[in-house]
Amino acid sequence: MKLTWHTADLRLAEPLRISRSVMTRRDAVWIAVEHGGLRGWGEVVASDYLGLPTARILRNLEAVRPGTERFPDPETAWAETGGGHPAWRELPAGVLAALEAAVLDLVGKRAGEPAHRLLGTPEAPAAATARTIGITAPVPAAAQAARLAVGGFTVLKVKAGSPDPAEDLARVEAVRTGAPDARLLLDPNGAWTERQALDLLPRFAALGVDAVEQPIAPGRPDALARVAKESPIPVIADEDAVTHEDAEALAGRVHGVNVKLAKCGGVRAALRIHEALLGTGTDLMLGCLTASSLGIAPAVHLADRARWVDLDGHLLLAEDPWTGIGGADGTVRAPNRAGLGVRRADAGWTEAGRTEAGRTEAGRADAGPDHAGAAR
Repeated sequence: MKLTWHTADLRLAEPLRISRSVMTRRDAVWIAVEHGGLRGWGEVVASDYLGLPTARILRNLEAVRPGTERFPDPETAWAETGGGHPAWRELPAGVLAALEAAVLDLVGKRAGEPAHRLLGTPEAPAAATARTIGITAPVPAAAQAARLAVGGFTVLKVKAGSPDPAEDLARVEAVRTGAPDARLLLDPNGAWTERQALDLLPRFAALGVDAVEQPIAPGRPDALARVAKESPIPVIADEDAVTHEDAEALAGRVHGVNVKLAKCGGVRAALRIHEALLGTGTDLMLGCLTASSLGIAPAVHLADRARWVDLDGHLLLAEDPWTGIGGADGTVRAPNRAGLGVRRADAGWTEAGRTEAGRTEAGRADAGPDHAGAAR
């Protein structure tokens, strides 16, 4: 197999403000594995919050290239890396997830099968995805909610964590007014103390919020479990649920675990977490970072396993360079095309300008991400 990659610039349609940062753009690295005239693709996005700047992504790809290219074919790579092959064992989770996605894409293309069938789901999954409304004033929040509801969105995720919780309550109330029939998720990104969470969650429940992600700062899973026990609405662990071990430790103690492939290490890691949660009373949520359709697609192929789906990262972009998973009408759909099923949105695009073996386009890797620390 041949491994190549290049960087791309993903810009948001508008700044996304959460409790700890504001994001306007982020770097993406598109990874390609090639064999027998076919090419599989995966995407990893830079994130300061996850400790994954662009330069580190490229260093890891350079380091892993020789071992990856020694695999005789993608089927062998898929089988061996699933067991923790030394060539990939020390990779950061986001890089591992993207490499795994590229191999899955290529294996599917060679077999003529979509990724979800290779992962055990005969029918193409489709799911209503949450659409994120950032920290903003009530009037624009209500207007955005109304537009999204008219466009087909039935689930809205409202960011919280303003210095004054009254602002969060006003925003949620405005969103409820703008989209009275929508299911509402709340995400403070760990901005509250345990006491604040216990005081505030009944008030948000009264406004019709269906569930809350990571209400308190990560690092105290016992405290999160206490909040979940007392909360009138389901509590979903996010920043406290990174690895399989984290999920196992929280199983039965919180109502949900938000699995992001870039956090856990890819589709097979997500499937292991899903299996570990079965029968525990803790359900799966599928989340994402802000990324293109290429980066979101692997999770869409798992959407049938999740109670909550928040796969809207590509919908936040000013221009999505890839296409194939839908979502603009409120529903993401796994394509029935072979592999991940995504394609470049620009029909005239060619790969002539791609970079290889860690070389960057116009020095992009050295520029560093701008506000890329917002982990969605």
